[in-house]
Amino acid sequence: MHFFYEGYHFWGMHLLWWIIWVVILFWIFAIPDDIPGQRKKKESALDVLKRKYASGEYTTQEYIERRNNLLKDV
Repeated sequence: MHFFYEGYHFWGMHLLWWIIWVVILFWIFAIPDDIPGQRKKKESALDVLKRKYASGEYTTQEYIERRNNLLKDV
């Protein structure tokens, strides 16, 4: 009885299952940003302000005033 390799089994599992486990572990640890259901970091008020300014919702003057108000609170 060979423990290490017995026909087409490796430690009691088919080679296909080892490949599947490697792919799953790679997906979990190497690509963590796009996993469905993963908690996202909350945007700060300043991040929301910057995003809205970049999309054109605020003029430059409005952006500066709101940014200064946010930075006063810090």
